[in-house]
Amino acid sequence: MNIRDIVEQAFKNGYLTPSMEAEVGKICEAATELSAEEYIALDKLMGALLTGDIVAMPRKHFINVMEELVLSEALTKIAQIEATSDFTLEVGDIAAYALNRLPPLYATTEEGANLQRERARSELHQLINQQVDEAIKRYLNQPDFHPERTVIQGSTGHNRTIVQQVSNLLESYAPDFESE
Repeated sequence: MNIRDIVEQAFKNGYLTPSMEAEVGKICEAATELSAEEYIALDKLMGALLTGDIVAMPRKHFINVMEELVLSEALTKIAQIEATSDFTLEVGDIAAYALNRLPPLYATTEEGANLQRERARSELHQLINQQVDEAIKRYLNQPDFHPERTVIQGSTGHNRTIVQQVSNLLESYAPDFESE
């Protein structure tokens, strides 16, 4: 989809979804130069957003508490491995593998998130550890297949640090945190 198609769709729907916004961002980042038509479409979109003709849909108003629990466990174990070996592990690959084998724990409020955390600590802690361990084991034992893979939200290389990976992940969950 190109910028004009996305803008037309936004006008047709009356709203701009986060995925549409992300697609426009990807196109703008990838292009060395935008065409005049693309600039006009972006200007039209900006004007419609400012006047309220198009509403930007909020990102998400819920969280999967399991993601933070898995990330915490994975980061602890990855740090131990990287401190004692020459391996560099990709936290996203490990977390995704484990999360695909664990139940989601969604919440829409802080109170709900705290209840889900407590439930996970009492009922699922061992299963979380087991899945993260399995994810790390599989990651370390797999050959480097498909090196041309494109990572979601930018590119990563083996020289990225865990801190950078976590920072990017946190930024995607709380994009406006430091702007307040």
